[in-house]
Amino acid sequence: MADEMVIRAQRFINQVYGPRGVPTVAEDGRTSWNLMYALTRALQYELGISPQSDSFGPGTLSALTSKHPNLNSATMPSADFCRLIQSALYCKGYDGGEIDGLYNARVQASVTKLKADMGVNLAYPGADLTPKVFKALLTMDPYVVVNGGSSSVREVQQWLNGRYVQRADFFIIPCDGHHSRTVAKSMLLAIQYELGMADGVANGVFGPGTRTGLRGHSLSLQSTGTWVLLFSAAMILNQRNVTFGGTFNGALSTEVRAFQDFCELPITGNGDFSTWASLLVSYGDQDRRGTACDGVTKITQARADALKAAGYKYIGRYLTNPDPIGLPEKAIRPGELATIAANGLRCFPIYQTYGRAASGFTRTRGRDAALAAANAAKNHGFKEGARIFFAVDFDAYDFEITDNVIPYFQGVKEGLAMFGNPYAVGVYGPRNVCIRVGQAGLSTASFVSDMSSGFSGNYGYPLPPDWAYDQVVTINVGSGIGAINIDNNIASERDTGQGSFNTPATEKDDANFAMQYWQPLHDDISSYMVSIGYPNSSATRIFTHTQCLETVIANDALVTSLARKHHMRKALIQTSAYWEMRHYDAVDLGVDAGVTLYHTGAGASGVVPVRDSSTGIAQISGEVGIRAWNYCIDAGYTTGEILNSAVDGDIWKMWHKVNQDNAFSLTTVPLIHIWGAGGKPGGKNPPGGEKTQRIPQLDYTDEETFEILRRYQGWGDEAEAHAGKRMPLYQLFEKYNLIVRGL
Repeated sequence: MADEMVIRAQRFINQVYGPRGVPTVAEDGRTSWNLMYALTRALQYELGISPQSDSFGPGTLSALTSKHPNLNSATMPSADFCRLIQSALYCKGYDGGEIDGLYNARVQASVTKLKADMGVNLAYPGADLTPKVFKALLTMDPYVVVNGGSSSVREVQQWLNGRYVQRADFFIIPCDGHHSRTVAKSMLLAIQYELGMADGVANGVFGPGTRTGLRGHSLSLQSTGTWVLLFSAAMILNQRNVTFGGTFNGALSTEVRAFQDFCELPITGNGDFSTWASLLVSYGDQDRRGTACDGVTKITQARADALKAAGYKYIGRYLTNPDPIGLPEKAIRPGELATIAANGLRCFPIYQTYGRAASGFTRTRGRDAALAAANAAKNHGFKEGARIFFAVDFDAYDFEITDNVIPYFQGVKEGLAMFGNPYAVGVYGPRNVCIRVGQAGLSTASFVSDMSSGFSGNYGYPLPPDWAYDQVVTINVGSGIGAINIDNNIASERDTGQGSFNTPATEKDDANFAMQYWQPLHDDISSYMVSIGYPNSSATRIFTHTQCLETVIANDALVTSLARKHHMRKALIQTSAYWEMRHYDAVDLGVDAGVTLYHTGAGASGVVPVRDSSTGIAQISGEVGIRAWNYCIDAGYTTGEILNSAVDGDIWKMWHKVNQDNAFSLTTVPLIHIWGAGGKPGGKNPPGGEKTQRIPQLDYTDEETFEILRRYQGWGDEAEAHAGKRMPLYQLFEKYNLIVRGL
């Protein structure tokens, strides 16, 4: 709802400071950061600061402090300066008078109330507006409880402001009843001030000096004073049900025991260093040795021995590897799970490909990830019931969790349902990601990336209630051939991985399709294609879903032999053929007629002659077929006749074969994939050409598969989008191919 006084404030800014270089703001009666930035720039104009900026930084604070250390009715430099303050008060929800340039009783009462809400009324008594209060006034920070905030948290926030506001590097924090990054840093500053650190030394970082100092401030029953206030404040900020006070009583000790038990700390009931650390920073006491670990290195017998000797029981390993060159052992290697099981260790699987930015997380990619992860888990030998931890390995802001991460995990849920729900869903990521995905009912346990203490999703958030593994520090274990670099994790026993495994199927060639799986394959692919906008039949498409799938499966013996010959997954051939056949439409038929007219002179009236086009069930053009066959013949992947794409007769010969001969078209598909991996020499490529990659192999990564499927179509936004849609289709074919490989 628009606030009339905020509209007046906005109008004042635009009319008075717009001509002075301050960007105009919408006169909509709503407070926003843009409005606060405009007020900040207006203040900078009044202070003579140039150039102006949105930031109320050290220069602005220094100029304000030197020129106007105490603003009141007697010291107000001008009416517009006062109107600026009055406008800011209204934007903050306080009475600013009539925006008439008078620092009158109404304005003074509001400033007094503002300081009391901030908790700085004793530090800054009276109605004068002081520089740090002015700085806080020009933010969006609330100083009353909002959105279900905690009154206990607000009490802590007010106390921190009141006690430390006069320190040089401490600025007024919100008093809204919510823990946050800003509040977490203010707690560390408070600790450092109480340790005796000078201004300029205290920095709000949990560094060596802070850790050393805290070791000397362990608390127990009957401890009293400021350190108990700080400790109880830290407990409150971690959502523990304690009273903010200066005495370490029995109730506080009992709650400390519960917190220690939850965090897998030694249960002492005291405010010892490990407890302080877990309260103040996400990774806690990094000297703790956990019983779980994860890493990007193969577990050999020697490394298994080293891990067992160091007390580890649970090992997190990756199902797939997007970077087989840079990190050759990141994914589970052949024989590795057998080594883990033989040594009495247990493994929990992690799935990570798209994980470094919000743009990599969509509902479609979540579905794709679920299918890929399930296939990979089965390939490696994980039994049903294993929990796969899907990674969100970036600093996701809360809105990105809403817009990207939650839809991604909805897709994960859908994808695993399509696979028959053989595995449970876990989430790996910062605390807020884990908490919100769990609250949405989309995961069953969390693997918390607490080493990334600077992530906004870790700052100010408690350990998730369903945490299974807490990643706290990277260390080296063992020596010699047993040396291994790992992430040391604390385990809660909510997840224990698996200690025995099925025979892995990763390196097996594909086998002929088993027809007892025809109907479930048919239904799964139908369901997926319908979900992305392709009904089973359509007036605009030549072939129905059933016709396309029947064509692929009718040629299964050929497809299987081609896959085995080229040592690639048959799902690559099946996906490209099915997808292209599903897209055959009336326009394609018209263009086909044009090609026939061009080369034979025969055709109906109105047909436009065309030299070449994509045609046949796999939508292959004469030129692409020639280039793929020539490339593979030259490289020794196949034998045949070398043709010249510059010769019309050769274009017609290739075009006619892929148009008329389904078996020949299917035979050409893997050759196009091999040509695509080689960079498609001579073909139509993006500027700079296509990069070469490994030719398709049985251990192809998701990224490599995506690239090959994309290159089949070409390059550009449409090819990228379609490759993203083909990936779940590939995984569905692979789902049933994997089942048959295991028969």
